[in-house]
Amino acid sequence: MYIHLGGEKIIRTSELVAIFDISIEQSSKLSKQFVAGARKRKDVETIGEEEPKSIVVTKKRIYYSPISSSTLKKRAHQFVANG
Repeated sequence: MYIHLGGEKIIRTSELVAIFDISIEQSSKLSKQFVAGARKRKDVETIGEEEPKSIVVTKKRIYYSPISSSTLKKRAHQFVANG
């Protein structure tokens, strides 16, 4: 199964690790360090031109998505519940 993250980006649900609201980046020192490390490895991708609303962590990359974390979590939950 797949989850649409915005723009033309779709990921496999099996690759999904976590979905966070964008505010976690400002409120958590640990999350800032985590994202900074991924940036150094060039493992961060911003989807589309809109302001990011969520951070999606996969096994290989981190995505900044213009879709809210609650919407993405609902999409992910649909596949888990129906799978």
